[in-house]
Amino acid sequence: MSYNAIGQEQCQSFVGSDCGRKAFQHYQGKRVYKLNRLPQCGSSKASPPFSTQTMKSYRKLPTRLTHTPGPYGEEEEEEEDEGNEPALEAARKTPSLGKRWLGAAVIVGAVVLVGTFWVIRAQSPPSGPPEKCDVPEAQRFDCYPERDTVVTPELCGARGCCFLQSSQGGPPWCFYPPDFPSYALTTLNRTDLGFLGVLTRTTKAHYPKDVLELQLQVDLETDFRLHIKLTDPNNPRYEVPLEVPNATKKAQNPLYSLDFSRDPFGILVKRRGSGVVLLNTTVAPLIFADQFLQISTLLPSEFLYGLGEHRRGFLHHLDWTTLSFWARDVPPTESYNLYGAHPFYLSLEEAGSAHGVFLLNSNAMEVVLQPAPALTWRTVGGILDFYVFLGPDPSSVVQQYQQVIGFPSMPPFWGLGFHLCRWGYGSSNETWQTVKNMRNYLIPQDAQWNDIDYMEGSRDFTVDPEHFSTLPQLVMDLHKHGQYYVLILDMNEPSNFKDGSVDGCTSGELDNPPYKPAVLGGTLFAKTICTSAKQSLSSHYNLHNLYGLMEAKASASALIAIRGKRPFVISRSTFPSQGRYSGHWLGDNRSEWKDMYWSIPGLLNFNLFGIPLVGADICGFSGSTTEELCTRWMQLGAFYPFARNHNTKGEKAQDPVAFSPMARTAMKEALMTRYALLPYLYTLFHHAHHWGDTVARPLFFEFPQDTNTYALDRQFLWGRNLLVTPVLESGVDSVTGYFPRGLWYDYYTGSSLQSQGERVKLAAPLDHINVHIREGAVIPTQKPDITSWMSSGNPLLLVVALSQEGMAWGDLFWDDGESLNTFERGNYSYVVFNVSQNIFTSTVLHSNVEVIYITVDGLTVYGIQKQPQVVTVNGQEIPFSYLENQVLSMSGLNLNLNRSFSIKWI
Repeated sequence: MSYNAIGQEQCQSFVGSDCGRKAFQHYQGKRVYKLNRLPQCGSSKASPPFSTQTMKSYRKLPTRLTHTPGPYGEEEEEEEDEGNEPALEAARKTPSLGKRWLGAAVIVGAVVLVGTFWVIRAQSPPSGPPEKCDVPEAQRFDCYPERDTVVTPELCGARGCCFLQSSQGGPPWCFYPPDFPSYALTTLNRTDLGFLGVLTRTTKAHYPKDVLELQLQVDLETDFRLHIKLTDPNNPRYEVPLEVPNATKKAQNPLYSLDFSRDPFGILVKRRGSGVVLLNTTVAPLIFADQFLQISTLLPSEFLYGLGEHRRGFLHHLDWTTLSFWARDVPPTESYNLYGAHPFYLSLEEAGSAHGVFLLNSNAMEVVLQPAPALTWRTVGGILDFYVFLGPDPSSVVQQYQQVIGFPSMPPFWGLGFHLCRWGYGSSNETWQTVKNMRNYLIPQDAQWNDIDYMEGSRDFTVDPEHFSTLPQLVMDLHKHGQYYVLILDMNEPSNFKDGSVDGCTSGELDNPPYKPAVLGGTLFAKTICTSAKQSLSSHYNLHNLYGLMEAKASASALIAIRGKRPFVISRSTFPSQGRYSGHWLGDNRSEWKDMYWSIPGLLNFNLFGIPLVGADICGFSGSTTEELCTRWMQLGAFYPFARNHNTKGEKAQDPVAFSPMARTAMKEALMTRYALLPYLYTLFHHAHHWGDTVARPLFFEFPQDTNTYALDRQFLWGRNLLVTPVLESGVDSVTGYFPRGLWYDYYTGSSLQSQGERVKLAAPLDHINVHIREGAVIPTQKPDITSWMSSGNPLLLVVALSQEGMAWGDLFWDDGESLNTFERGNYSYVVFNVSQNIFTSTVLHSNVEVIYITVDGLTVYGIQKQPQVVTVNGQEIPFSYLENQVLSMSGLNLNLNRSFSIKWI
């Protein structure tokens, strides 16, 4: 049986045409799918459905057809390399969900769009199909997710779903059968950017106000980014007012290919080359009602990250976990929705490639993870607006995500210093005395804060005239010493001490939606205002999760207008794009060892989310700390991108001067290390601002081929070169850390550690935090002082950690530390350092006036295997020292940073 290709140009939408429907009915009725060509549609001439070009005919279906632009932009079909399986074949390999929801592999009459062509997949009839409810536990998708209802067989059956009781906390008892009705893709047309289609359903789902017709828009925005959008074409719906890039042309050489399933509708996104299926929405029915939207996908592996804000390990466990997204004022607690909402995940694939998915939706939401591995998105409003990022390495995924939401702003240099705060100083005089004590002990500090006890009657924008009468003098004194003052304002989740209002909330659908996500308190207005409250843009139902973002944006704008300098804003509630306006602290933690550990996954997640200026309350906010805990936490906190010690009222003080001389000295040394590394940290923030790099990052970002790094969240990297291994337990004097394969150097001594990819036990007395430099790095450091302003004028010491081949690289970004848009305006300096063949070179690529006053005083090189005989600077011989642990040092160089120079050893 052979057919001609679609003939008439008028047959624009083959699947939706009468001819197309009859053809599909014909195929489905006979269950015969071995076709040579698409069925004729009104003409014997062969031409593609979306252009006037002639469609190729095929003697047999190739291994796989893929969307591939030709050399001049025209679309071509292309056979996949032998060994690369088709997307639907890959779906076929997943555990069966039944004869209909099995990926897209056994869908009767499946239609696949390949480039600009519709292709009927060859498919043999299934032999001995399983019973309707014979679905493996890991692949059961919840049909009755309401938590306030005990699901019975009768309730489940009323939804047309399967009921099989299982263990508590495991698979759902009520789950979708393979033949549960969903949408069908009835038309699909090509656009300048991709495709536009129509989805329809004839059977209503089980939530009110089902939308029976949807518009599908798929834009191939870049080679690395795909945009998939499902909307109601007949009724405008709320969409997040976030500025996103507008693509102007279709990707020419995308890293992905697309397959579409017609009935039930589904989309598969596959990585070209490896053939890995990244997105497969055919595994469960799509539901799109007015206040209940749900879509599921298979995942390519169990390695999943992101999806915040929650208190969990960095690597998610796909053990029937539900993650809720609804900004809430609550001390960080496992299993609760917390302060921010970030519906973005990063997934690792086999061989270390990575991709990301972002759902641009600000309504109350939950994500369900299950061991298939699979993920289900549920939200109670808006639209389904997805971005897929192809990486292929983890860092590139985060960069591509930030190309959509915006890169983080450059913080002021002083913002990277040490901050001190508490709720309960009681007066401006007591606050002032704390600052003086820090100065007396020469402990670094850049900013002093006050919490809400400075207010009159807890009202914003007021000052207690009695207890804080000397506040102006305190601020003047701080400024005189090159320090800064920060005030804490209201709880921006937004928080309310009443549920809704004193008069309660309405009984309408906004305050009582038909489905309530798994949020703390059981209602959307728990500890916040009524979600029916009207705001300028929309209802609070739609805008609640945006409150912190909008407050940060307004605050940053006001500070810029008032001061004319970079704003410094730290927000508790956050949403995608927040990094453009503020940093984040991880909320009201407790003075407990486990809370110190939980801060590391928090750092790593918010760097994924594009908010690199992040830290936890050092030593804990609530409860009383101990000297040991606070010492260890101050050491870890010295490596938070945002470092602030903060505690609550009614507890003993926990600033460094409140402890014994031994603990105080250990804390001071940790802060001195931070201040020495400020040039390196500041450069990392430049990379984040300009390229979207992470500042604190997980080890697998640098070692994606090393599966041992995938679950590590008790260590982290600053950039690609500094490995921090803190002590996170009480009563120990050692710590075990993982070192990926390669050469690592002790930051303080230069002693080397050669690892084959192994766990190493390190000495860790109470006055020491382990920091190691990765081979091949040049780290710019500066002689530390008690403020960043005083440090910034001190000479630099460059630390080189040679690779096993004797090479290294590093860079330095430098400006005045406070002016707006220095990089964009060209008012900065940028210096690159290289080491090769025993020669260190400093090359100035861009210079401004600030760098004229900075000198390089010393160079220390780790890993010099043989003692040099001569060291020269710009050809002039200089004295040097060489230690047995293969460390070469030279000092007193007095080299201007704004001039290129070279240092050679032989």
